Amino acid sequence: MITFQHFLDSPLFYMLNLRGGEDGLNHEITGINVIESVDISKFCQANEIIISTGIHFNGDTKSLLELITVLAKKRTAGLIINIGPYIPEVPAAAIALADQLQFPIFEMEWRYRIADLLRLTFHFLNTHHERKMDQEDLMRKLLLTDAQDSSLDKSLEQFGFAKEDEKGIILCTPYSSDHNIKPYANIIHQAFSARYKVFLQLVDNNQLIYLISRSHVQTPDIPFSRTVNAIFDKLLEKFSNAPVPLSIGMGNFYTEAKDLQKSLDEARTVTKLSQQHGNPNLYKYKEIGAYKIIMGVENRQLIQRFYRDMLGSLVQYDQIHNTNFKNFLRIFIEEDGSTSRISQREFIHRNTVLYKVKKIETLLDTDLSTPFTKTNLTIAFMIEDILSK
Repeated sequence: MITFQHFLDSPLFYMLNLRGGEDGLNHEITGINVIESVDISKFCQANEIIISTGIHFNGDTKSLLELITVLAKKRTAGLIINIGPYIPEVPAAAIALADQLQFPIFEMEWRYRIADLLRLTFHFLNTHHERKMDQEDLMRKLLLTDAQDSSLDKSLEQFGFAKEDEKGIILCTPYSSDHNIKPYANIIHQAFSARYKVFLQLVDNNQLIYLISRSHVQTPDIPFSRTVNAIFDKLLEKFSNAPVPLSIGMGNFYTEAKDLQKSLDEARTVTKLSQQHGNPNLYKYKEIGAYKIIMGVENRQLIQRFYRDMLGSLVQYDQIHNTNFKNFLRIFIEEDGSTSRISQREFIHRNTVLYKVKKIETLLDTDLSTPFTKTNLTIAFMIEDILSK
């Protein structure tokens, strides 16, 4: 995806001067169009750059403000005003509106020709499209094939990744195939564009895969978790506070290109565990704690036996009597035994919570109030998560 930020970073577009709407610089750009009145704005499309000389405005600021409002509503990328005889300068009211709508407004002096800007933009977008195809091909070779050789490191260098860079994978995946990743892609991309100066992206099997480097982080004072939280906040806002069926996970960092498939596997583990727990705050493989110990146990019979010892009688009782005590116990552990929180979460009376706790204690022949018991049961549920992968 190419944005106005890429335009500003390129020496080709030195003639553009940003005047307002800076917070919208990460909007996607797919084309460019010339619009000279509100009436013909119906012909513009989302993600287009719009250019105007204001020839039909006759110095009417109100018409310019109306055009800005319409273009922002149509989700165009931004407006370039050719400063000259028709609009001698960008009005303060237009700048204020652009800031409010997070809609970028640029000015371009009259001595620069619109025809030249159109030509440069088409060339820039086409070059980026070709580069994107090369980028996707490289990502597939790195992550989805066995073609691991030294040429991959050289290819990464062409995209700005030094051989000694610590590189890792971020995976963004919906909870199920019923949820399309595309509606979330733009917000995610904008957030990562602000955080990373250089990154590669691949869309594969309804998932977004990003290759990033520690040396390319532009906001080192902001933790990765806060970037992810900001993504979820914007998604909640965009989709009317509906739960976002999406998880984002990061694998470990490696310097060798051949290890990036391992980073992808680790990111998948994080997103899987996040979904199993319904916990979007699980982000990094290095933070999944005891799960790594469990996954590292080669004797699978040992951890299966531990699981049966802790929860086997409860699982058997649920199967025979068509009850759901095991899942209730997981909630009990997650809420640290808080009767009030369990009651609110399960929409049941406190007395029902106490009855179920007592019943589980009888079935397991244990005291759920002891820290040691809670620790063992927590490990048992973590084993269940791993065995169900």
